[in-house]
Amino acid sequence: MKFNKICVIGLGYIGLPTATTFAKHGVEVLGVDINENIVQTLNEGNVHIHEPDLPEALSEAIKSKKFRASTKVEEADVFIIAVPTPFKENEVGTYNGIEYKLADMRAVTSAAESIVPFLKKGNLVILESTSPPQTTVKLVTDILQKSGLTAGSDFYLCYSPERVLPGQIMKELIENARVIGGVTKESAQAGADLYSIFVKGKILQTDATTAEMVKLMENTYRDVNIAIANEFSRLADKFGVDVWEAISLASLHPRVKILSPGPGVGGHCISVDPWFFVEAAPELTPLIYHSRQVNDAQPSFVVEKVKSALGDLKNKNIAALGLAYKPDVDDLRESPANEVVHFLQNAGANVLAWEPFKPDAKLAGINMASSFEDAIKDADSILLLVKHTEFVKLNPKEIAKKTKAKVIVDTVNAWKVEEWQSAGFEVFRLGVGK
Repeated sequence: MKFNKICVIGLGYIGLPTATTFAKHGVEVLGVDINENIVQTLNEGNVHIHEPDLPEALSEAIKSKKFRASTKVEEADVFIIAVPTPFKENEVGTYNGIEYKLADMRAVTSAAESIVPFLKKGNLVILESTSPPQTTVKLVTDILQKSGLTAGSDFYLCYSPERVLPGQIMKELIENARVIGGVTKESAQAGADLYSIFVKGKILQTDATTAEMVKLMENTYRDVNIAIANEFSRLADKFGVDVWEAISLASLHPRVKILSPGPGVGGHCISVDPWFFVEAAPELTPLIYHSRQVNDAQPSFVVEKVKSALGDLKNKNIAALGLAYKPDVDDLRESPANEVVHFLQNAGANVLAWEPFKPDAKLAGINMASSFEDAIKDADSILLLVKHTEFVKLNPKEIAKKTKAKVIVDTVNAWKVEEWQSAGFEVFRLGVGK
């Protein structure tokens, strides 16, 4: 198939890199977002998210006149939906006395509805947004067929999940394998033809619901394995063991690879996707449900560790280092670090947070420091929540000159205990009992 114009709906962490990559490969791309500020920023040649190589890709796309942004959908050969699928804020599902979170599909619904007036025979529509199983064949199909056209025969319809790592998106979009799930085999082939424009990895065709499950399975697998690591950290704390040493020793077994514990699980994938399985089949997902419970409770475990280090937290000044959901990115979505800060404040602590990748972040109920030095200056304790490279490289002797803090709490095993102790700090680590 030949694709002259692509309309990408949603210009966030996935939509924008996808749009600029297609533009870089010579296809005319219209990027659509409901946020007028984002549209204006992009048309001026600036990006609103932190991702290596993305600014250069956008600049090249604009100069070549292959990319422009708008708040309105237009006619195109291809429509790609890459909008968020968060949780419903004030609604939960219940099953046998347990509560589970529900997917908020309003953005997907709105995006699909915006395509209907422009949908023509021979068009290709692809949903990339992570979604509960059967979203493509039920929700999206029903909406698009309001055009009077039939999915799979009049137009092609696919689900193709993004499978990229923040910080390496521009590289992995091209190099990673791509799964294309069509509502028909012809739809899957059309999707494969499209992504073959830039994908160098394998392009694997299947049906739409299988492709949806693949994405959810990948992140649920990670979530369950992180949950057992977090439980190990609690057990080690109880038994007076160093969980980091225990994990390194256990992982010497040729068939064992234990992940690292931490303050919780965040981001818009691993902490969200498992709930889509629970919502779709609560009677079949007790393991997934309980893993989510473990990981969601990990911030509370961190607060208990801080209490063991400082005692009563009332009026204690704590410098919280890192608010992103993972190292070296600016993505704060569903970050457990934010939960830790809120819990500490609820316990009476005064918390000043520093996030180097998003220093101007405005988060409800969280006080942001103006600089790293500002965060630690008057602190009673330094709490490391994210393993940003610049935090790992901190020199404890230099830090000792800039803060009155004598207690540090490391939740990600980033700092060498002996070095910080020799600089005059008392060191507490997550998953290390005394």
